Amino acid sequence: MARISSMKKINHFLLRHRLLILLTALVFAVAAILAFLLYEGIIWFNNPSKSKYPIRGIDVSHHQGKIDWNEVKNNNLHFVFIKATEGADHKDTRFQANWTQTQRTGLIRGAYHYFTFSRSGADQAHNFIETVPIEPNTLPPVIDLEFMGNDKFQLDQRALLRELNDFIRVIENHYQRKPLLYVTYEFYNFYLKGRTLPYSIWIRDIFWTPRLPDGKPWQFWQYSHRGRIKGINGFVDLNVFNGTTDQFGELLQ
Repeated sequence: MARISSMKKINHFLLRHRLLILLTALVFAVAAILAFLLYEGIIWFNNPSKSKYPIRGIDVSHHQGKIDWNEVKNNNLHFVFIKATEGADHKDTRFQANWTQTQRTGLIRGAYHYFTFSRSGADQAHNFIETVPIEPNTLPPVIDLEFMGNDKFQLDQRALLRELNDFIRVIENHYQRKPLLYVTYEFYNFYLKGRTLPYSIWIRDIFWTPRLPDGKPWQFWQYSHRGRIKGINGFVDLNVFNGTTDQFGELLQ
C-alpha cells in the first residue's frame, strides 16, 4: 500500500510539473504573439474611440518614402501633418511632393518643423518660411519639440524658451496664425510644465489617453507610431483631434 501511495504522489508531482511547463510555454507563446502584433502595428496599446475622436489623421516625412495618396485618402482620414524642415537648413526631401499630392485628395494639410537646439530660432523659422507656402484651408504650422536628436542639456530652460519664442515670433508674423506645439512628456516636463503659453498642444502618448502633468488641455493626440495605412509602405504615426468638426474647422486658415 505504501508503494502505491508513493507512486500516486510521484505521478501527481509529474502531472503538476508538466502542467506548469505547459502553462509557462503557453504564457510565453501568447506574449510572443502579442509582441509580434504590436511590433507589426496590427494592434496598438491605444485604440481611441471613433465616436469620441471621429476626426483622425496621420503625420508623415521622408521616412514613409513615396506615398500613394489616392490609396491613403480611402482610409477614412481627415488630416495629415507633413514634415517640411529641420533646423536652419534641412528641408525634407519628400515635402514638396507630399504637399502637392495631398492637395488633390481632399485631406486637410499642415506642415511641421523639427526644432533643433543647435541653431537659432529665427534662422530655423526662416528655413520653414522658405519651404511652406501660405495656402487656404490648411492647419496651423507645427513646431516639433522633443529630445530625440537633441542634447537634453544643450540648452537650459531660459535659453530654449528664448529661441522658441524667436521662432514663434517670426512664424506668427509671416503666417498670421498661432502655431501648434508637438511635444513628448519628457520635453514638456523639462521646458514647458507650468508655463503660460497660449498655444495648443499636440501630445505623443502611445500607451494611455494623454494627461498633461499641469492639467492643461491638449488638442491633438499621437496615439501610435506603428500604424498601418493602405498606400504607405511601413509604419506611420496615427493621430486624433480632440474636439468637434466645428472646432476643427476653426483651425483652418
